[in-house]
Amino acid sequence: MLQQPNDKYRAFPPVALNDRQWPGKTLTQAPRWLSTDLRDGNQSLAEPMDSTRKKLFWQLLLQCGFKEIEVAFPSASQTDFNFVRELIEQRMIPDDVSIQVLTQARSDLIDRTFLSLEGAKNATVHLYNATAPVFRRLVFRQSKEQIIELAVNATRLIRQRCEEQPQTNWTFEYSPETFCFTELDFALEICEAVAAVWQPCAERPMIVNLPATVEVSTPNVYADQIEYFCRHFSWRPEVCISVHPHNDRGTGIAAAELALLAGADRVEGCLFGNGERTGNVDLVTMALNFYTQGINPGLDFSQMKQVVDLVEQCNQLPVHPRHPYAGELVFTAFSGSHQDAIKKGFAARKEQQDNVWEVPYLPLDPADIGCNYEAVIRVNSQSGKSGAAWMIEQNHGLVLPRALQQDFSQRVQQVTDGEGKEMTQAAIWQLFRQAYGLTAPELQLGEYRSQSDSHGQLQFEASVQQDNRPYAVAGRGNGLLSAAVDALRQAFDVSFTIQDYHEHTLGQRSDSRSVAYLHCTFAGNHSAWGVGIDSDVSRASLQALLNALAQGQLAGGK
Repeated sequence: MLQQPNDKYRAFPPVALNDRQWPGKTLTQAPRWLSTDLRDGNQSLAEPMDSTRKKLFWQLLLQCGFKEIEVAFPSASQTDFNFVRELIEQRMIPDDVSIQVLTQARSDLIDRTFLSLEGAKNATVHLYNATAPVFRRLVFRQSKEQIIELAVNATRLIRQRCEEQPQTNWTFEYSPETFCFTELDFALEICEAVAAVWQPCAERPMIVNLPATVEVSTPNVYADQIEYFCRHFSWRPEVCISVHPHNDRGTGIAAAELALLAGADRVEGCLFGNGERTGNVDLVTMALNFYTQGINPGLDFSQMKQVVDLVEQCNQLPVHPRHPYAGELVFTAFSGSHQDAIKKGFAARKEQQDNVWEVPYLPLDPADIGCNYEAVIRVNSQSGKSGAAWMIEQNHGLVLPRALQQDFSQRVQQVTDGEGKEMTQAAIWQLFRQAYGLTAPELQLGEYRSQSDSHGQLQFEASVQQDNRPYAVAGRGNGLLSAAVDALRQAFDVSFTIQDYHEHTLGQRSDSRSVAYLHCTFAGNHSAWGVGIDSDVSRASLQALLNALAQGQLAGGK
């Protein structure tokens, strides 16, 4: 049993910001994005990426449109150092892309970092040191003044090294690493001191990164911290404010979005939320959140399956099937009521005048990220009449009448209840064909002819085969189907009437095939459906009638 939490844990204090502005704001444009998959994401893997996997991931990030990519911690390992050199020496960095590297506040590590960056066109040096009380007290055992001195001295050395290599366009980034649980006045003090050394301006760009290194509060508190900092930081107009939320409380996305409302300009994270512990903020989800609000995210995830496959290959971690936008099942409905709503939504889109996306249960058109509609509805024992009908319509073009949907759903339900498994599209189609006479029909229409007599009645004659035996049938009626019913009643000594009839073509061309759906009722209150498909709509209708008759006889309608 869990302990009484108030004996061990304390609530994180709110920020005294009674006139906060961010709750009334709306996101209208995407932020600057930085992928840290190759650094923060990579260091969190049980088996960090080798050079081959890193280069694959690098190419993916470029294809997705990232212009800022944190590629390594070059002073931490020879592998990271070599990767930075490889990118530069093999000219793998586009001119409009800036690579970023991380360093601690030590002179030897800073020098090693600059050695790795020689020859780069655009580079960001990212300096960090921990600032929170628990780190000052337990980890470093240093005072506030000592922590500030460490950051200031490192910044001074970084500026000197940048000035020694003017051929590179340098950006400086500073992170008070544990910002989210650092006293706000101290976070401001240390960032002011660092900025005073760097002197940010257009010629010397600077990023102040305010990470939620470990989530310790609700997202609104983080947003208050960001707004407070932006209001009080004297260098705010000259710097880019970046955020780097983690996901320890499961609210990384919300924290990042609220931080943008509160004044942040840039978001650091990983594809699908990889990273230490519970991971970094998920840039895929964030980008597509913007997209579904009508805002261009500036990142391209139009081929989501390829992105998922490559990230899984490089990280050697699976993307969860329920992961927002990207998971195998995120567009899938098994529930009957959900399926019915989705089916109606797609039907309504065919009639609407504009292109506004409005389909129940689908916040995003799967086609926009390269997914087909086959995955939208899948059928199991929880599904209703719409699920199987949707799959048949999407894959075979048959628009089943509502009553036929109900009839077929009962057949599907019997199968799924009996097997306890999902029913595949192929199995559904096979069941449909068997149920309504589209495969090896019991009664097969041969040659037929019809003509009007002197009384205005239609005379109908046909050859019908049953069990490899031909039967000649003849009858008369007001139309083709009524004459055929008369002929079949006589030939097979069965009493039945046509209750419902529908037909449509299976394409737009003049030579497209037609499908007919026909519902018959029999003596004894039995009923049956038959379906016929033929290039001749009359033959399709007659075969549907024969298929309904055969099904009715099997059901005890004779």
